[in-house]
Amino acid sequence: MGLANSGKTTIFNVLTGKKIETNPYPSTDYTPQLGTVKVPDYRIDYLAEILKPKKITYPSIELVDFMSFKHQDTTHNFKVIQQLKDPDAIIQVVRAFEDPKIPHPIGDINPMRDVNIFESELMFHDFELVDKRLEKIKEASKKGKKIDELQYRLLNECKEILESNIPLRKANFKEEDEKALRYLQFITNRPQIVVLNIYEKDINTEKISILQNEVEKYYTQKGSPEKIKVLSLCANIEMEISHLNPEDSKAFLEDFGLQEPASKKLIRASYEILELISFITIDNELKAWPIKKGTNALRAASKVHTDIAKGFIRAEIINYQDFLKYGSISAAKEKGLVRLEGKSYEIQDGDIIYFRFNI
Repeated sequence: MGLANSGKTTIFNVLTGKKIETNPYPSTDYTPQLGTVKVPDYRIDYLAEILKPKKITYPSIELVDFMSFKHQDTTHNFKVIQQLKDPDAIIQVVRAFEDPKIPHPIGDINPMRDVNIFESELMFHDFELVDKRLEKIKEASKKGKKIDELQYRLLNECKEILESNIPLRKANFKEEDEKALRYLQFITNRPQIVVLNIYEKDINTEKISILQNEVEKYYTQKGSPEKIKVLSLCANIEMEISHLNPEDSKAFLEDFGLQEPASKKLIRASYEILELISFITIDNELKAWPIKKGTNALRAASKVHTDIAKGFIRAEIINYQDFLKYGSISAAKEKGLVRLEGKSYEIQDGDIIYFRFNI
């Protein structure tokens, strides 16, 4: 999401490989664009070279490109936000590049102002939801209907937070409280990645480091900075890189002092902010499975197949780092590094797992 002409659709195209048309004039099409992106994982790359599996499967994330926000048009922006179907996280694209051929909808380039506008629109949306819901509860109470005391209390807490110009990310509700409010699909309680779309001459400069620090400070003051990631990239450069073969891409990156495309960092940041890790299974297919941090072995088994979870006996586990050290599972077994774990074992990032089960 982002203001018009921020470069959000260009970045969406880079990440997903789509070819959605971009132009400097505001669109009137509210239809969200969907795309899927593979999450890069060097561990899968390395294992594939050694094991030569018939099939390789990386984790993936679904991205949605929404219509641009309009400054001082809350009705339009409310309509855009209403299209979100309970997103796990938001990528906000902020314009930080100059280009006279692409007009800024407000006039001048001012990333901090745009960040504030975007956050304010999200808070206004959530405030409207809270206010309307509280009004309905009051009307129902006047008619003698019993009200949900928990929901009424939580809504008033939300209203108080939002009236203080603070997003609901700072609320830190208990799990049962979040369940009670989930149907409202608040937007300011979502983690967020702020992407500064910069000019190519500003890559790896102190100017951008200062700007990133300013944005981080802004969100720290808003509360829950751990739910915010800030990074920068040049969308035009990323688009050029995406069209190059690996050898030319490497040389192009070196010219800009980069080790890898920034778009890869963005994909990984998306994975991290969703609090996801990967476990790996090896058979005819080499596959990385995305799960939430803290997931136990039984729930991980159900991701692979419900029958495996039903007949779960043990999980045979070797961490990727141990595999890397000895080069094979058999060699790691000789060193006693392959473990048998039960249902309650908490899966660690990079665990290579073989599930023992019986039906």
